[in-house]
Amino acid sequence: MTITLYDHPLSPYAQKVKIMLREKSLAFEAVLPQGMGAGGATGPFVEANPRAEVPALVDGEVRVFDSTVIIEYLEDAYPEPPLRPDAAAERARVRMLEEVMDTHFEAITWGLGELSWFRRAEGAEAEAMGARAAAQLTGFYGWLERQLADRTWFNGAAFGWGDLCVVPFVNGAVAQGHAPAEGSRLAGWVARANERPSVAKAREDIADWSRGASLGDVAQLVEKGLFKREYRDHRLEWMVKSGGLGVVLRGVERDNIRFAPDFA
Repeated sequence: MTITLYDHPLSPYAQKVKIMLREKSLAFEAVLPQGMGAGGATGPFVEANPRAEVPALVDGEVRVFDSTVIIEYLEDAYPEPPLRPDAAAERARVRMLEEVMDTHFEAITWGLGELSWFRRAEGAEAEAMGARAAAQLTGFYGWLERQLADRTWFNGAAFGWGDLCVVPFVNGAVAQGHAPAEGSRLAGWVARANERPSVAKAREDIADWSRGASLGDVAQLVEKGLFKREYRDHRLEWMVKSGGLGVVLRGVERDNIRFAPDFA
């Protein structure tokens, strides 16, 4: 039975899951949900994930949402090849890496997208927020460099959980012009990770989607309330602490941001 993954190629969370599926040689169908951008998603997608966000996974009768829970499910249900480290302490280490990337790091790259793609702020406000984001990414790159230390992979001796949980987010920052320092251990790791077929295919998915996408001026769609980005927990925190409180207040006033739906 084929696994169904509700996916958007640009989502680093969905990329994480696709990398794991491909590392485990599991066949799956990637489905792009409709109505998500306007906050009007319905049907089987919302049945799989009442939060109406990607990724969500359907495996027979099993429905799982949240990228962390999904990859935990896949590792438990399909243990070969194992992608978690063996030792408890090492498993805790890579889970902490995942938590940092999913929350603190993703919020920065998401915020940069709000500025560059959706033009939530302009002029001095945007410049100040962009500078804050750049400084934050520099700090996280230093932290990641220390976490990598003298390892070949974040997971240890071989590519695994710790790597697939980091690479989509770092690639997202690189795509927005914020790469690790040339010659650093982290830059070397990024190059190695992107050579993995599973990671390369996730990047290919983005390129394929971009060629076929015809969104027009997405900033105008946002301004008209036809496209609403979700300002969930860590993203909202980033906006407030990084000088974007005005962005949030304008979004609420104009009804062009959204929050997680109530469960029904």
